[in-house]
Amino acid sequence: MAQTSFSYTLRRSRRARRIRLAVHYDGRVMVTLPLRASKREAEVFLRSKSAWVRSKLQSFATARRQNIYALPSGIGAYRKHKEAARAFIRERLPHLNAAYAFSYGAVFIRNQRTLWGSCSKRGNLNFNYRIMFLPPAVRDYIIVHELCHLKELNHAPAFWDLVSRMVPNHKTIRRELKKISKIL
Repeated sequence: MAQTSFSYTLRRSRRARRIRLAVHYDGRVMVTLPLRASKREAEVFLRSKSAWVRSKLQSFATARRQNIYALPSGIGAYRKHKEAARAFIRERLPHLNAAYAFSYGAVFIRNQRTLWGSCSKRGNLNFNYRIMFLPPAVRDYIIVHELCHLKELNHAPAFWDLVSRMVPNHKTIRRELKKISKIL
């Protein structure tokens, strides 16, 4: 196969429309090929992405050595933790909303790849089920962040003023969350 400094697994998928590359937190590298793609195409693609793969593998290895949040992934983990995450969010929401008294709609627990939470224009709150695996201050920040979007649907200064009522050190927590999000 391709000259790479890492091992990887090739798999074919009927549903794949293009070659896809995934680097997992545990160090696995997976290349998914559409049925019509050749192994040669996969090799060329992998070589073109090898610097990115090595960078991801290094960053994950560093995170594992430093014992940084091993977040669960996959549909099985989502199904296993979804209801516990919902219970956790429902328990924390009233406490964190006490300073604001905002009204909100439904609360949804999602298996999102890039978001920790979101707020719809209808006032529904969405949270990533992995929120349960974060440090308490980070979890509360995410919940407060989404609550504040009920009043300010943007990140203008007025929004950050609202957030700082409950989380005065939100800038520090946001930096920590950015580090954690790299492994999401």
